[in-house]
Amino acid sequence: MNKAMKLTVLLGACAAMSNAGTTSVSTYDDLSEDFYGESFHYNGVTYSDVNNVAGVFPGGDTFDADGINGLGHTVIVENATLLYNDFPDFGSANNGLTFGTTFVTGDNLSLGALSTVTMTLDSVADFASLEIAYYENGPWGGIEYHLDGLMGGSVVTSDSFSISDLGGRDNIAFATLSVDGAEFDSLHLYATYGDDYSGPRALLDNLTIHSVPAPSALALLGMGAMGVSRRRR
Repeated sequence: MNKAMKLTVLLGACAAMSNAGTTSVSTYDDLSEDFYGESFHYNGVTYSDVNNVAGVFPGGDTFDADGINGLGHTVIVENATLLYNDFPDFGSANNGLTFGTTFVTGDNLSLGALSTVTMTLDSVADFASLEIAYYENGPWGGIEYHLDGLMGGSVVTSDSFSISDLGGRDNIAFATLSVDGAEFDSLHLYATYGDDYSGPRALLDNLTIHSVPAPSALALLGMGAMGVSRRRR
């Protein structure tokens, strides 16, 4: 096989890898139940900027970006065995990711406050989804959760849902948010009520990300192919 033929085969293999990409799923099940700080890197994702905004609840109460009336900035891995036992279709037992100031030790759980969290990706992606357990109705009705995919700080794709507002006592509910159709390097999950941020309760699981390979190797090989072509003339 001559050099030109070998290069063609290699370029074809790289193109196939480029088209395939890689998929990762963050289940958090290999982690211990604990506080993980205000910035936490796990499975190719850095979680940061947790609840660093002021906002309002549907009932009119407000919260601060920090201080006594803040929602708390800590990333938390919560053992939620009882939730998974009761709702086996949600996530993957037994851990989920939550945020705020506290967790319940053992199989019981707390859904922490989540007004906003940034998820910076190690690699550029073209698809992401996550499962979310949250409280609906009661004091939470009318809040919206949003998931944005951003490239270089600009929103390129988004998804959202509204929390049910049927009144009465609040209850547990589940949803999936997903973004695709564009390449992005970070995700922003956040809650709003009207034009303001809000602070409902949430537990996340099964963050799934499809990463696209860096084009550098293929681009360099392409330049090499051009060099071979020029030398053969």
